Amino acid sequence: MKTDIQIAREAKLAPIQDIAKQVNIPTEELYPYGKHIAKVPHTLVDEEKVQQSNLILVTAITPTKSGNGKTLTSIGLTLGLNKIGKKAIVALREPSLGPCFGMKGGAAGGGYAQVVPMEKINLHFTGDFHAITSAHNMISALLDNYQHQNKFNGKMLKEVVWKRVLDVNDRNLRQMVSGVGGNANGVMSETGFDITPASEIMAIMCLATDLEDLRHRIENILLGYTADNKPFTVKDLEVAGAIVALLKDAIDPNLVQTTENTPAFVHGGPFANIAHGCNSVLATKLAMTFGEYAVTEAGFGADLGAEKFFNIKCRQAGIAPKATVIVATCPALKMHGGVAEDELKQENTEGVTKGLENLAKHVENMQSFGQPVVIALNRFPWDTDAELAVVKDWASTKGIRIALMTAFADGGEGGMELAQAVVDAVEHDNSQLDFSYQEEAGVVTKLETIVKNIYGGEGVVLEGRAPLMLRRIKRLGLEHLPVCMAKTQYSFSDNAKAYGVAKNFKITIDDLIINTGAGFIVAKAGAIMRMPGLPKVPAANNIDVINGEIEGLS
Repeated sequence: MKTDIQIAREAKLAPIQDIAKQVNIPTEELYPYGKHIAKVPHTLVDEEKVQQSNLILVTAITPTKSGNGKTLTSIGLTLGLNKIGKKAIVALREPSLGPCFGMKGGAAGGGYAQVVPMEKINLHFTGDFHAITSAHNMISALLDNYQHQNKFNGKMLKEVVWKRVLDVNDRNLRQMVSGVGGNANGVMSETGFDITPASEIMAIMCLATDLEDLRHRIENILLGYTADNKPFTVKDLEVAGAIVALLKDAIDPNLVQTTENTPAFVHGGPFANIAHGCNSVLATKLAMTFGEYAVTEAGFGADLGAEKFFNIKCRQAGIAPKATVIVATCPALKMHGGVAEDELKQENTEGVTKGLENLAKHVENMQSFGQPVVIALNRFPWDTDAELAVVKDWASTKGIRIALMTAFADGGEGGMELAQAVVDAVEHDNSQLDFSYQEEAGVVTKLETIVKNIYGGEGVVLEGRAPLMLRRIKRLGLEHLPVCMAKTQYSFSDNAKAYGVAKNFKITIDDLIINTGAGFIVAKAGAIMRMPGLPKVPAANNIDVINGEIEGLS
C-alpha cells in the first residue's frame, strides 16, 4: 500500500472556500492561509446550535507500540457519517514537532483517512504552536527582567515556578541554570524547559471561550511567590495585554479538509500524558455549530485523555458527548495479553482473549461517565478472522456495540459500519454525563478517586514536592480545581511496563503544579517527563526534501 504522505499528496484538494460552503460557514469570514487552510473566527460559535449537535468522543484502549489508530478512526468515522447522509465535522488536535521528528511520527490520520494538506498540518501549519511558544517564553523573559530590575529593592520574587517551553524533544533542557556569567546577564537561577504541548498557555488557549476569557486566564497564571509568600501572577507583572496580542490570531480555529474533501477543524495540541489532551473548546464548538455530528478525540488511552475530556474540558465548556467510541486493535490486545512485539503478526486468539481485560476496564470506565459505548475494531492487514471474531463475540455477550473499521484502506466506506453503530447509539441510548468527582472535593480525594475508580489502583502516595505543594494549594484556596494527571500512557499504573490491567498498585505523586490560568492542578506521577527525549533513531533521520517534496513524514 502507498505511504501516508503519498496518499495525502495524491488527494485532490478543494479550495478551502468550497469546503466552508458545504456546512454553511460564511466564506467572507475566512482568513485564508493559502488555498487549502483558513482561520475561522471563534465568534461564529452559536451556543444554541452547539446544544443541538451530536458530539461524539473517540478514545482508545491503553496504547502500545503497535498503535491503535485513534486519529485515523476519528477521521474515518466522520467520513463514514457523511457517507450515510449525516453532516459531520471532525475536530482534532494539531501535531507537535516533538513526536513528528521523534518516535511517534505525524498525527494527521493515516491511509485514506487523513486531514490534508498533511505536510503543512504536521509541520508549521498556521503558526499556532509558534505563537504559543513565543507567548509562553515572552512571559519568561518579562519575568526574568522583573527579577533583574528588582534584585536590590526587596521586590524580587523568592521563588519562580514558571519554566520555558520549546516544541522539540530535548532531554538536555529538562533541568538547567540560566543567568550565568555575572550581574549583566540577569539573576542566576535553576530552571528548565517543558515541551510546548505541556505549556499552560497551550491549555489556556484550548480552554478559552473568547478573547476576554483568554485575557482573564492569562492574568491568573501563577508565576512565583513574593518575599512574604504571596502569589505573583501575570496580572501583577502587568503584561497580559501583550500576551493576548501574541495569541490574537492563534485563538481562531483552523479549517482544513479530509482526503474526501469534508471539513475538519485542527486546533490546539496538549498531550494527554502530561497535559489535558484535548483540542480547543472553540474548535469543538465550531464543529458542533456547523455540523449535525461533531467528532472529536482525546489523546492516548481512555484513562488519560477521556477522563480529562470529561472532568476538565466538558466541565469547563458545558458540553457533553452523546456517545463514546473506544478504538481497539488485535495487535494491541495481544500485547496487553502478553504476546511479544515480534510475534504480533502471528495468529494468537489466546493473546487477544487475555488482552480483552484491558478493553473491558476502559468500557467500564466510560460507562461510569454515563456514556453509551461503541467499540471500533480497527483492522490491521494481518488480523485473522478468528482473532476478530474473539473481540466481536466478547462484545456481543456484553451487549456492547462493535463495528469493524477499515478506513485506513477503504476511506469513508470503511467507516460506514462504525458510523451506523454510532448513530444507533445516539438515537436509542440515553447519555448523562457524570463526573468522577465534585469540584468541592479536596485534591487528594480527587486523586484517590481517579486512581481507584479509573485506574483500578489502591490510592496515591505524595512524595518529593507534592506535600509542600498540597499545603500551598490549601493555603491559596485552590482545592476546588480539577486535577490533571501527568502519567505514563502505557499502563493504568505509573509503571510503563505494566500492560493489561495492573493490579495492587499505588500511584506516586512527586509534584503538584498549580495552573490557575488553565484552571486545574497538574499531578506529576512517577517518572513522567514534561519534556520528552528523542529515541535512539529519531523519525527525523528519515525526513528529507527530495526534488522539492518532503519525504519520510508520516
